[in-house]
Amino acid sequence: MTERGPRHVQRDATHFQIGPSDLHWNGQSLEIRIKERSLPFGQKVTGHVKVFPEQLFHYSVGLDQHKKHRWGPIAPTSRIEVALEEPNISWQGHAYLDSNEGDEPINRPFKDWDWARALLKDQSTAVVYDVREKNGHENLLALKFKSDGQVEDFEIGARQALPLTLWKIQRHLRSDKNNLSVIQDLEDTPFYSRSILKGHWLGEDLVCMHETLNVPRFSSKAVQMMLPWRMPRIT
Repeated sequence: MTERGPRHVQRDATHFQIGPSDLHWNGQSLEIRIKERSLPFGQKVTGHVKVFPEQLFHYSVGLDQHKKHRWGPIAPTSRIEVALEEPNISWQGHAYLDSNEGDEPINRPFKDWDWARALLKDQSTAVVYDVREKNGHENLLALKFKSDGQVEDFEIGARQALPLTLWKIQRHLRSDKNNLSVIQDLEDTPFYSRSILKGHWLGEDLVCMHETLNVPRFSSKAVQMMLPWRMPRIT
């Protein structure tokens, strides 16, 4: 997508406009209209996405030692409908919606983190945030977001190493068993990876959506010079 400056952004209680694209909450679902261009050749990306939450959460927790960065799922268990016109792609499935906010750039406190979430048999969603800061402080969040709106901590096993990505990023995931495996790599960049993994939490063998962020890589001059070619910026 495209990073846009303040003059291209407007919002109120139910509507968020970002350039030609926008998000609207109609009381039942989040409607997203996409009108963008992709790089490197400027192909059109247009269409509609609808996210139907099973349960809304008003939950936020600090990720760093001084709580200058906060995260919280808004609708961790949801259903999604995707109908793109360009390219012509349509599908439905399980979705997850969260929020992140910060009072400073992420490269100040963080070294790296691993994040994962999985849908459980009881239709609740489990999320693990495994954060390492530059000062050596570590913060582990293992939370279960239940269908009745309750949030519970849960115990999880030790951190285990996963195979390096093609860009040599070291991924990790905590699991109660030594049964970790990579099912599919979805995104592999010099500083970030997103994958589908097999793990074991809360007595269940499950499939996790997983990401690893390497902050020093992200902050490097080479990556910062490449980013506008992946995500254009309009001020």
